[in-house]
Amino acid sequence: MRRFEARLPLAFGTLVALVATAGSLYFSLGLGLVPCELCWYQRILMYPLVLVLGVAALENRRRVFLTALPLSALGTVVAAYHSWLQVSDTTGTCSVGGGCSAIQYQIVGLSIPNLSLIAFVLITVILVVTVRSQ
Repeated sequence: MRRFEARLPLAFGTLVALVATAGSLYFSLGLGLVPCELCWYQRILMYPLVLVLGVAALENRRRVFLTALPLSALGTVVAAYHSWLQVSDTTGTCSVGGGCSAIQYQIVGLSIPNLSLIAFVLITVILVVTVRSQ
């Protein structure tokens, strides 16, 4: 039986993290949007995933979940909470960049925290599938 190759799913996870990172930089540097405090936490959790998953994909390292899963799982929780704030009736304010419940920009009806949530969930699923395939 052929041994499971983790390279392809980890490379896809790297691509997801890279697109999310580039997108967040475009929103702030290209469009001039000021990230709120929860956006900064999501960035702090997403940016290292580019390198961590990239190196793991190159080395076919399935045990990367020990490093990457805590980042992606916590990022999922923060992004889900941030997305919930935007649809709830609360007016959550952050200390940086204004209100966390404010929707600054949308793409096909999805806010920036919604896009972040999708990226974190994809990466988390990829890591869980990779770990379970050992």
